[in-house]
Amino acid sequence: MMTGALYLLLAVWLHIRPLSGDLLKLEGELEDSNVISHSQGLVGRLETLLLHGNSSDVSMRVETADGDEVKLIQAHALVLSLQSPAFSHMLQTRNSSTLVLQESADCVAVFEKFIRYLYCGELSLRLEQVTALHKLATKYGVSDLQRGLTEYMSQNLASASASGHVVGWYEYAVAAGDEGLKTTCLQFLSWNLSFVLRSMQWPSVSAELLLALLRRSDLVLQSELELFEGLEAWLIQNDPDSLTVENALRAVRYAMIPPQELFRLQRYSLILGRYHESVRDLLYLSFQFHSASPMQLAKFFDVNCSLFVPRNYLLASWGTSWVVNNPVRDDRSTSFQTQLGPSGHDEGKRVTWNALFSPRWLPVSLRPMYNEQGAMHQSQAAQPPMSAARPRIIITPTTSSAEFAGVSFQKTVIVSTRQQGQLVVRNIYNFHQTTEEAGDFLAGADLHQRTSEYLTEGSLHLHVIIKPLYQTLIAIKK
Repeated sequence: MMTGALYLLLAVWLHIRPLSGDLLKLEGELEDSNVISHSQGLVGRLETLLLHGNSSDVSMRVETADGDEVKLIQAHALVLSLQSPAFSHMLQTRNSSTLVLQESADCVAVFEKFIRYLYCGELSLRLEQVTALHKLATKYGVSDLQRGLTEYMSQNLASASASGHVVGWYEYAVAAGDEGLKTTCLQFLSWNLSFVLRSMQWPSVSAELLLALLRRSDLVLQSELELFEGLEAWLIQNDPDSLTVENALRAVRYAMIPPQELFRLQRYSLILGRYHESVRDLLYLSFQFHSASPMQLAKFFDVNCSLFVPRNYLLASWGTSWVVNNPVRDDRSTSFQTQLGPSGHDEGKRVTWNALFSPRWLPVSLRPMYNEQGAMHQSQAAQPPMSAARPRIIITPTTSSAEFAGVSFQKTVIVSTRQQGQLVVRNIYNFHQTTEEAGDFLAGADLHQRTSEYLTEGSLHLHVIIKPLYQTLIAIKK
């Protein structure tokens, strides 16, 4: 049985809770009652108990199913029971002093680290150990560790992507039923797909994840051609079943690929040559899209389908990068040109855009009101504080044109930041004229601090994309 000294040690450990610095408050004490804290020393003594097995009353045999890897750990029933409901149940129903646990090889490798967390409340870890520790935390009901590891993965996607772990984390989240982690990983992969396509993790993408990515309109990459070439490389390397190939090929938005490139793909692509019949109708529609005006096409075909909806393309014909230095100083503006649309019919037609960034824009609802004589309705003291002002971007064309008929232009602003030395997409905002429509543009961003997570070396890194959206003019049959 556990010695009385250990019971007392743990009782004190669980009874005190930190206030600030070295002062702690005993639960149930008055608000002005403080005690001296030596909690770090207490944690150190608990770690020593585990390390040397002093007063242990449980032997843990952790092994793989085939018995190739075995670890023996001397532990204490009280600690295990307090920290894990699963261990508490096992210890109450055990028939011997030895717990035999079967784990996967990756979990066996980190099991001692997991048990140390139960004693000390902290652990050091590497990217390749995260999923194994998360599995153990989930299996044994250690909810604090489970949440901590999920947060760690969400905050380290950039470094994990560089080392090829994000795809593995996504697949693990799917298997574990962790919807939050699954959504976070999928969004990161979607918003940084151009990098992912060139990384060592791309061939390891599952068919399920591949199709989930291809269906999204928020993919950030150079062009639809880049996506097709990445897809073709994946298909050749993984050689999936015919249904997967057909579904993947039909998710490509061929109308967003220039006609000369479509001709080249039909002639030289091995995958398109083999599955041409599966996408013949999509290629036919795409060539019609490139040969006629969008207005004419909209009279006969549904141009609201995904085939004609652009993703977030980074090529210069779709928009421009924009680095705003010292973004809190004053208003900034820039001008740039884009294609009128991706249709071959509009090739060579350009639209010039003006973009204005205002760091301290005040919403109309918060502005002072004036009467007909110009007197302010609000007193000066009642004026809203400058903290109520927020950043805003307005994007407008320099001229209007009859060629804009039947087309609305969606503006997309991508905000990128540097994480673990890599520039990654932090957020994407879609609107028609001003980011005020998005409602949350740079919400919570402290642009006054050079160390702000939204800034890179004190500058705001933006990429502006103009996406033409076409209106269907087909008469609806009643």
